[in-house]
Amino acid sequence: MKFISLTAFFFLCTQVLIGKPVKGIVKDSETGEELIGATLVWKENPIVGAVSGLDGSFQMESSANTHTLICRYVGYETLEYPIPNTDSEWTILLKPAVRQINEVVVYSYAANDSENGARNIEKLATNIMNVVSAKAIEISPDITVANVVQRISGVTVERNSSGDGQYAILRGMDKRYNYTLVNGVKIPSPDNKNRFVPLDIFPSELLDRLEVTKTLTADMEGDAVGGAVNLVMKDAPDKRQITANLSIGYNALFLERKFYSFDTKTVTKQSPFEKYGESHPAKAQDFNENVIRMQSGKTPAGLFGGFSYGDRLFGNCLGVMLAGSFQNSYRGSNSLLFNNSTATSDASNLPVLTGKNDRTYSEQQTRYGLHAKLDYRFSPLHKLQWYNAYMDFVNAQVRDNTKTELNIGYDPENGDYNLGFDTRFRLTHRQILNSTLKGTHYFLKNETLKIDWSAVYSQAFNEVPDNCSVYTSTRVRDGKMGSISVVTTPYGSERRWEHNSDRDLAGYFNLLYTLLSDQMKLDFSAGGMYRDKQRSNFYNNYLMLPYDESKPSMNNNLIKGTDWNDYSEIKFRVHNPFGSTGNPLNYDASEKIAAGYGQAKLQIERLQVILGLRIENTNQAYHLKHAIEGVKNKGNQRYTDYLPSLHLKYSPWKNNNFRASYYQSLNRPGFFEIVPYQILNDDYTERGNPELKHTIAHNVDFRYEYFPRPSEQVLAGLFYKRLQNPIEQGILAEGQGQFYQPTNFGDADNYGLEIDWMKYFHSFGIKGNYTFTQSQITTSKLFNYDNPDPASSEKILVKNVAQTRPLNGQAKHVVNLSLLYKDSQSAWDGQVAFSYTGDRLHAVSRYFDDDIWESGYLQTDVSLEKKFKCGIILSAKATNLFNTPMVLYLKKQNPANDKVENYENYRNGTWLRRDYYGQNVQIGVRWRF
Repeated sequence: MKFISLTAFFFLCTQVLIGKPVKGIVKDSETGEELIGATLVWKENPIVGAVSGLDGSFQMESSANTHTLICRYVGYETLEYPIPNTDSEWTILLKPAVRQINEVVVYSYAANDSENGARNIEKLATNIMNVVSAKAIEISPDITVANVVQRISGVTVERNSSGDGQYAILRGMDKRYNYTLVNGVKIPSPDNKNRFVPLDIFPSELLDRLEVTKTLTADMEGDAVGGAVNLVMKDAPDKRQITANLSIGYNALFLERKFYSFDTKTVTKQSPFEKYGESHPAKAQDFNENVIRMQSGKTPAGLFGGFSYGDRLFGNCLGVMLAGSFQNSYRGSNSLLFNNSTATSDASNLPVLTGKNDRTYSEQQTRYGLHAKLDYRFSPLHKLQWYNAYMDFVNAQVRDNTKTELNIGYDPENGDYNLGFDTRFRLTHRQILNSTLKGTHYFLKNETLKIDWSAVYSQAFNEVPDNCSVYTSTRVRDGKMGSISVVTTPYGSERRWEHNSDRDLAGYFNLLYTLLSDQMKLDFSAGGMYRDKQRSNFYNNYLMLPYDESKPSMNNNLIKGTDWNDYSEIKFRVHNPFGSTGNPLNYDASEKIAAGYGQAKLQIERLQVILGLRIENTNQAYHLKHAIEGVKNKGNQRYTDYLPSLHLKYSPWKNNNFRASYYQSLNRPGFFEIVPYQILNDDYTERGNPELKHTIAHNVDFRYEYFPRPSEQVLAGLFYKRLQNPIEQGILAEGQGQFYQPTNFGDADNYGLEIDWMKYFHSFGIKGNYTFTQSQITTSKLFNYDNPDPASSEKILVKNVAQTRPLNGQAKHVVNLSLLYKDSQSAWDGQVAFSYTGDRLHAVSRYFDDDIWESGYLQTDVSLEKKFKCGIILSAKATNLFNTPMVLYLKKQNPANDKVENYENYRNGTWLRRDYYGQNVQIGVRWRF
């Protein structure tokens, strides 16, 4: 009994000493947003403390002698807060720190690179947009902008041969229907035929945030039907900040096979035509044989690094931000693909498999990124910014392919078939350079007049020098392989040089005048821009045949093991010694855009109305460097478009928005599409279309937005697009010929639904979005049918028929889901991210009901990081965790294909391709000083 009494006494004493836990939330005193990671300690007992969670909440132990909380957060004033009792949940409001820059008072609010800042941008934006903050990018598994952008609702990506995202597809609209900005300025594309920009060239760590704008206002360039991707680069911080990171990575694909490579230093940058002149007939000795010396071995680990330095100097008037990034990774894929054609011997229109390809890709990808941003405040009313960026991407790829011929002597039961081998050695180098000088100035009383201007120089460069392929073959009989020899028909090797450059000079001017009253605010804005784009494109191709002077035949049968062992030992002669400089890919192009706009923005209490009109004049021209007989070697298109827009935003309650908008936009033809080239194929001719019209789109959007907390959101929207003269590839019949060319096919409709949600529960969070997209367009296709005339020698005839299908690249269902964990007390962060893209149209066939589809793709990625008080952060990332394959298929099948080895039907259709990319793992360390 005595023991029980003592135990009860000590228990009561302990409760008195410890007390009840204190609960509460930490917020910004002016914006009301929750502050994540604020530290709290008792003034009377500083060893007891807590850190606010993802929703700003905290809980900490108290005792009988603890009455005052001390709360600290970077960029805010330290606060001592009395806690008279523990019966209530307390709201602690921190004031932003104030500092003086000469005569300018600057308040340190939550940065736009935070999740709170990103949500605030979305809430206050004049148009519909989604924002990914630098903090979200930092803890995500993604290392390139292309992989980051796929996490946004309504966005899918087109992948490259290593499985990484490369081009963005917005709201089911092909990559041609959106544009890319850097700090709000359009940049040129390094692509040799088109104007869209590959996003895998940009390292994600250089970004302050990523913005995807889905509706256009009159002050934005009008050639975006799907939307615009804006890369907002890092800005100067309020005080000195130095960061650095270093990590290593590995692709699990190469745990099971070798990595193939070649010496890129031996690649000759100029073709014989460029080096020696157009009158020089190329000889075998003009080509470096070391380029095709294939090397193999174990894959080294990838290396990733970056740094940034930011500060404010000269009395805080000058802001400086310097950042750099380096990424060297080894990627690849294992692929099994089948060549197919539509049967022409009967009217079944069924797919016939003609070849089976076992293919491997090995790629060394190297990315450099440099970023420099200076801003100078002359006074509170005048500011200059000078931004410079340089992006460099090098991809050294070896593609090794073994092809089994399925239509010539194929007898798998007896082990008889033909084998072909081809190996490609390709070095791709891409650069983007941008320099932008911008001024911002305020005039008149209360700063009611604002003027800003920008002068922009941009350049994009792409080169693929000495792209070399070697072709060999053999015959398998009774399961035994014969001698491997170099192909003699049509050629045994190909050496190709390609390079192109874009140079942009642009100027922007904007004027904003504000009228204020007690009940309303009215902004009048007007401005214009002018861009002069010059493009130059070069292409030259040499065909090589095996040749040994010691043998009498011109086209020699050079056998592996007898005449050569390595590709570099094969002796060739040049079949076309002057190359193919007459190819239409040798062209110069120009594009001059002049635009002006006027816009009015009215704010009456909770209603915002924006009405605008943009006028754009386009002058697009081309000139073939080498005349081609029978075609227009020069041409141009000129047109003017009037693009109205109307945006409404109504906020009936706090943190709620209803948006509605209409805007008109356009899409211009690609540079190469209007060049009147012709490329002869077996059963059709591919050609350009100088009469191609630009596309006009009418766009309607509705969205409801709810921001329950500054870092949380619920968004639901509808969109509809009506496209006039959309540009699609299709078959046209003229006389006795069939031509495959870009064409305007009537009108198209595209509509859909987008839902976003983001919610945090102290240490846990969930982010997700779902997009439904439906589109339809009608184009002409070829269709085989039985000749009704039995006396005719032609038993099968071909006719053009109309087929309705979705737009190219459009997926009906897209889902993204991220599960977040953040323990601020122990400084652990983690994320599991899922990204699903439903079936989508991959390539449009010229035959009826023969389009190629890409199967639904689910990618699972994880990331984890641990912070230490010294400023060091350890991190780990893994992408494509379950090695999900990319699958291409047709939606019809032919029972005759079942006899092909390793073939299987797919979803009651025809399986064409399956690529495995392997898992990618990366571990590293970051420092913040």
